[in-house]
Amino acid sequence: MVINEETGMQRSGIRETLGEWCYSSGLLHILQRGRAWLRRDLRILAYHRVLNLPDPNAFAFDLDLISTTVDGFREQMRLLQQRFSPMGLGEVVAVLDEGKRLPTNTVVVTFDDGYDDNYRVAYPILRELGIPATFFVSTNHIDSGQPFAYDWLVYMILHTRVQRLALPELGMDLTMPLQRAERRQLAGGVLRRMKGLDDAIQSSLIARLEHEWQMPREAGHPDCRPMSWDALREMHAAGFEIGSHGVHHCMLAKLPPDQLEAELVGSKAAIERELGGPATLLSYPVGGDLAFDDRVMRATMAAGYRAACSYICGTNRQFALNRYALYRLPVERAMGAGWFAAMLTLPELMGYPTVGRVGTTGQEPACSY
Repeated sequence: MVINEETGMQRSGIRETLGEWCYSSGLLHILQRGRAWLRRDLRILAYHRVLNLPDPNAFAFDLDLISTTVDGFREQMRLLQQRFSPMGLGEVVAVLDEGKRLPTNTVVVTFDDGYDDNYRVAYPILRELGIPATFFVSTNHIDSGQPFAYDWLVYMILHTRVQRLALPELGMDLTMPLQRAERRQLAGGVLRRMKGLDDAIQSSLIARLEHEWQMPREAGHPDCRPMSWDALREMHAAGFEIGSHGVHHCMLAKLPPDQLEAELVGSKAAIERELGGPATLLSYPVGGDLAFDDRVMRATMAAGYRAACSYICGTNRQFALNRYALYRLPVERAMGAGWFAAMLTLPELMGYPTVGRVGTTGQEPACSY
């Protein structure tokens, strides 16, 4: 993995180069037809944020959560419109319930977390092009308007004036770097290691830093706001699906049984109350193999959800999928049009796992198919 120093974007060498060549040569059309004949599977795209960043290095939050630019997103959705079969996740579940076959080259668009740029930027483009999508939101953040705890942790590490980072919960005590790029790398490492802890310890760690560094999350920030219920009502009325991402964006597998049930039931009830329709779709917060397990999946079914998405990279064989552990294809901001098209055409070769949000070792996770 190489970092472009001018843009701050991760580049993936051969995957990017090969994808761009296949795209520009027209080879992808042939490969797509051949793959559709050999293998019928469901692709689910995973986005977080769609933003233009004039100066990525100056961005106050996690760059890894920026999936693409505004123009890049429009180009990606046009590709879906022209060459694939976009469907809403609820539509897919209905087809599966009936035991029918999905259309060839079915692709689902999903967004996690519920950032306000989903409404300001992505929603108008999706509506204009007629692309269905599912937006998974953490209901407490819609209620409060406050940033997510993980976002705020990154913000604090990037902006604090303290000279040492002391995190006894993680066995860390080191000098705080001066350079923004080094602090970004440090914040990513802290997040990876912290996600191996129980939820109560994670919450306590972040709350302690807010207090000690005098950087309360309640202050908020214009670059990290969730959507409002009014925005979600408008999107829902326009036909877009709103699913659950829990109440507080907790890693569900790190919760005791009563809190797990409260996250699943409470978020579902809030969405149904505010939007006036059933909430049957879930995306596990964080979504890697540490974020959900058999216990979480059983609780998800018991709470009345019909399907749930992970954040594990892969596609889903129609007649062998686990609808409570659906794989997705993360969309990363380093992806040009060619790489994106190649990932959809040949996800086994071109799929790119999200770096820094799965596992605790700091290593890039293997893509799972």
